[in-house]
Amino acid sequence: MFDLKITGGTVVDGTGADRFTADVAIKDGKIVEVHRRGPNDPMLAGDAAETIDATGKIVAPGFVDIHTHYDGQVSWDAVLEPSSNHGVTTVVAGNCGVGFAPVRPGQEDWLIKLMEGVEDIPGTALTEGITWGWETFGEYLDVIGKRELAVDMGTQIAHGAVRAYAMGERGARNEPATPDDIKAMAELVQEAIEAGALGFSSSRTLAHRAMDGEPVPGTFAAEDELFALGRATAAGGAAVFELAPQGAAGEDIVAPKTELDWMRRLGEEIDCALSFALIQVDADPNLWREQLELSAAAHQAGSRLFPQVAARPFGMLLGFPGHHAFTHRPTYRRLQAECTREELAERLADPKVRAAILAEEDLPIDPSKLFDGMFMLAQNAANRLYHIGEPPDYEPTDERTVAAIAEQRGLDPLAAMYDLMLEANAGAMLMYPMFNYSDGNHDAIREMLTHPAGVLGLSDGGAHCSMICDASYPTFLLTHCS
Repeated sequence: MFDLKITGGTVVDGTGADRFTADVAIKDGKIVEVHRRGPNDPMLAGDAAETIDATGKIVAPGFVDIHTHYDGQVSWDAVLEPSSNHGVTTVVAGNCGVGFAPVRPGQEDWLIKLMEGVEDIPGTALTEGITWGWETFGEYLDVIGKRELAVDMGTQIAHGAVRAYAMGERGARNEPATPDDIKAMAELVQEAIEAGALGFSSSRTLAHRAMDGEPVPGTFAAEDELFALGRATAAGGAAVFELAPQGAAGEDIVAPKTELDWMRRLGEEIDCALSFALIQVDADPNLWREQLELSAAAHQAGSRLFPQVAARPFGMLLGFPGHHAFTHRPTYRRLQAECTREELAERLADPKVRAAILAEEDLPIDPSKLFDGMFMLAQNAANRLYHIGEPPDYEPTDERTVAAIAEQRGLDPLAAMYDLMLEANAGAMLMYPMFNYSDGNHDAIREMLTHPAGVLGLSDGGAHCSMICDASYPTFLLTHCS
């Protein structure tokens, strides 16, 4: 007798094979039979304690999201939303060189500001929600291991935390590491892997900065430091070396080739997989293809390089609930402070309020606030901002840009932008694709995803709370690519 039968569902098995109709039987927590059947074939024989009719629904294995930032959220959120809402059953945190262990007493606030700056997670939430109660990475694993979570969770030890723990202020300020510093960091990394860390992560892109503007510790690390930490990762056991490489955000189109060279050489020396972020950048829309091919060649030569690729355009969602073009207009500021969410939507729809906001000058930027100048990007991005609708269309055509819609309606682009964001009770979102949309379609994404070297990731689940929500990519893939 089976514990559970799921009958008549459309199975997407995760291997890349065509979907098929089948009955799935489960016993003792394991799938024991997958019975393919056509429209007239009989159901899988055998009784079950519970039977679920999945006709018209997709039956799939849970997604493993290898790139999340739930390092702090795990302290207070046992469900780890939104990932768990989208078919993810395992998350991996500790990416991009930022995390919360190891930590010396007194460094907690600094680690929070680093995470807040790099990953756009509100520092107030982290300050109020993280329970702490650990110093070493092993102790951190013990603390989160006692949590009853809706999904499985693994994490990596982050270069930023390691540098700060081993070198103090010198490490936090990206000063060069001495041989003794490197030895101390290597010991921390190996101990963490032996304690259960899934890998080591680092960031070398200048796009990743703490709240005070300082790049993530390790951004400028020399090869001797990187290779020593790579060797320590391998010495600790089966693990991954994860990296946000220099030039990943298009800030330097020459650097990626240099980064791949040292990663290839490190991969030849250590028995570890090396995973690095790969996205299409507008500065050189075909650079990603060269990186993919170099990775594939390195892999064949014995260096396990795995480009980590995204499921859709990587960008920002702008609208009245978050960042938008009118955040610094005095009337909007006043209404936002005075009104509830429902009241604000009603007031914004008032023609007099609309006219006032559109006519006003912007208030000055507050340089102490992260992303406070985002409104200027929105104001000047009519040709790049897409009205994606509901449900959201993540592969919109040029006709859906704010500029095109403004022309169709005979409006100024800012007026059209305002009206579009008013839709859905002032909850409509506009998409600004920063990466993976240079060609205005998903062709590059499809090629990356289907390339033998590519590995699906980069959801940033738990991070970029004010402008990005790519943790929903499993649902997106199962619908958009079907």
